[in-house]
Amino acid sequence: MGCMFSHLAAKFAFFPPSPPTYHLTKTPDGKLSAVSSASSSSSTFPSAGDPSLDVKVVKTRRGNKVTAFYLRNPNARLTLLYSHGNAADLGQLFDLFVQLKVNLRVNLMGYDYSGYGASTGKPSEYDTYADIEAVYECLQTDYGVGQEDLILYGQSVGSGPTLHLASKLPRLRGVVLHSGILSGLRVLCHVKFKFCCDIYSNVNKIKKVKCPVLVIHGTEDDVVNWLHGNRLWKMAKEPYEPLWIKGGGHCNLEIYPDYIRHLYRFIQDMENTTTKSRLKKIWQEIRRRDESTGCCSSGLCRPSCSCPKPRCPKPSCSCGCGCSECGCFKCSCPSLKGCFSCCKKPSCFSSCCCPKFKCSSCFGKPKCPKCSCWKCLKCPETECCRSCCCCLGCFSWLCCCGGGRRKEGERRGTGTTTVAKSEG
Repeated sequence: MGCMFSHLAAKFAFFPPSPPTYHLTKTPDGKLSAVSSASSSSSTFPSAGDPSLDVKVVKTRRGNKVTAFYLRNPNARLTLLYSHGNAADLGQLFDLFVQLKVNLRVNLMGYDYSGYGASTGKPSEYDTYADIEAVYECLQTDYGVGQEDLILYGQSVGSGPTLHLASKLPRLRGVVLHSGILSGLRVLCHVKFKFCCDIYSNVNKIKKVKCPVLVIHGTEDDVVNWLHGNRLWKMAKEPYEPLWIKGGGHCNLEIYPDYIRHLYRFIQDMENTTTKSRLKKIWQEIRRRDESTGCCSSGLCRPSCSCPKPRCPKPSCSCGCGCSECGCFKCSCPSLKGCFSCCKKPSCFSSCCCPKFKCSSCFGKPKCPKCSCWKCLKCPETECCRSCCCCLGCFSWLCCCGGGRRKEGERRGTGTTTVAKSEG
């Protein structure tokens, strides 16, 4: 039933230009080239053999053949994957692609959905998902573009496939939502719940995007209300400073000077963003949120901690939860497990329980630092150890006595420990 409603919704959602504004031809050497249709002279494609444009046809997992244009910029560091809006195809958008390629200094890949332009098939929500996945695979295999060097750009209905792919790529560099929609049904009516006939549930997928998201929307958009863009921006995990173009409509934002300026600044920020700086920014945000809610409320604290409040497992803990006695994992020993296994005292976290004892891991075979012998480890006689070992004050465990046990009536008055002979 839901599938039937989805097909019905697709009939009202997609309006490919008819006839297409371009068609494909083959050059004598067998390469594809694009030619503007006689009814359309809005785009001027480069001559056949021009290295700045590659015309590709990729097959999707749903059996359709999708046309894509790859515009090459020799000075580019990033690549923009552009998913266009409704009622448009690559022939109408080619001049815009050239401007974006030059002004933003990026490589740009644009594609037509199934049933648009020279692409085969009929348009539907799931076909557009398969379309963008196939084009992304082409970028990887033919041009070596990884998700770390890719920015996804979705305009209007193109925000659907854009967020679909973005939710699957955890290391994506960035996302741009241009007049994006919350969902197909929410464009027609203001609802706060999902119907089975709804398409492009961006309101749910935006929560899964793990990279910076730039939202661009016109305040006077009469097709997709500005509230769609505003809510998408608020729901993003890593929102970038949005661009609300005052007086902008649905299809004219590119003519405003702020559009290219703001977009250029976003591209520059993404170029300067490295994995290290992104991780640092994420940790700073997590720390800021922890400080506002209390770091010991994370639920990650160890339940065995004996202090009144749970213990925070962060090395730089400054929560004031009374961790001076139990420690906040500030163990100077190389092995945290060793600290639990040696003296069994929580103070081992702040400093080793045996400051004079040169142990390698606090629980292996200790070496007596005074006599430098290993025989005392196996010697069953107490006096041997007492005469040479410097670790008599090593709490409840016997460093150099082979694991012997204290007598039940041990004497502490003289500051020495009487050792029972090991029984095994």
